[in-house]
Amino acid sequence: MKLLVLGAQGMLGSDVMLAASGSGHEVTGYGHIDLDITDVEALRRRFLRDKPDAVINCAAWTDVDGAEDDPDGALLVNGTAAGYAATAAAEAGARILYVSSDYVFDGLKGSDYVESDQVNPVSSYGSSKLAGEQATLVANRRSWVVRSSWLFGLNGGNFVDTMLRLGADHGEVLVVRDQVGSPTWTWHLAHGLVRLVDTDAYGIHHMAAGGRCSWYDFAREIFKQSEMDVTTLSATTDMLKRKASRPPHSALVSENENAIRLPDWQEGLAGYLAQRKSAEEVAK
Repeated sequence: MKLLVLGAQGMLGSDVMLAASGSGHEVTGYGHIDLDITDVEALRRRFLRDKPDAVINCAAWTDVDGAEDDPDGALLVNGTAAGYAATAAAEAGARILYVSSDYVFDGLKGSDYVESDQVNPVSSYGSSKLAGEQATLVANRRSWVVRSSWLFGLNGGNFVDTMLRLGADHGEVLVVRDQVGSPTWTWHLAHGLVRLVDTDAYGIHHMAAGGRCSWYDFAREIFKQSEMDVTTLSATTDMLKRKASRPPHSALVSENENAIRLPDWQEGLAGYLAQRKSAEEVAK
């Protein structure tokens, strides 16, 4: 299969490139410097030239708090441009997968979210991702929307790296205890996405690591697996006064009969830490 990846230089996109190539697909990827996803004509020209069978759209505005300062910018990238990509893919005869977020939910359900649960984003970022879901599904009848949660991976800033840096520098961290999600290693997610585009199971899918934890519990597990002696203090969301509201419980599970299920988050963390150590040794 010929796959085209948008956002190919990002944390998830770079892993999708490797996963697709490793699965025997012919894969081409474009970063934001190579292809402006907010330019529908540029997308049309590129898709018609490359003639992909499927497009995996990993391009995204990921700065949750920054979206509160520039909601129009976040909506352009995550919403409007997603519709452009889906339209261009349809015109080129290609299917498309859009990567979305657990932040399309308000987190007030009190338990894990499934695909049919009511969406209600509480931030500009979450609203922009929901707009991208809707634009993709409307513009291309052969499309998948995959919601995932709390991503961490080798090719981008993430919570694990932040904790390791702060723990090493200060020996103490302060972490939110009242937000619960499903920390997901992008390497596991990337392989799941590549498996999904080999199917015709179009529509909405939840694909996140198994299990759930708070950011506080996640931090404690990071230090435990890294064998670091770091004092981990907890705080409430209100205490930290972030610009964007966050859902208090946004862990994801799937109700789909043939759902692609990822390993538990602890296993993903162990894999990432090993991958990170290997990359550091190679860089020496």
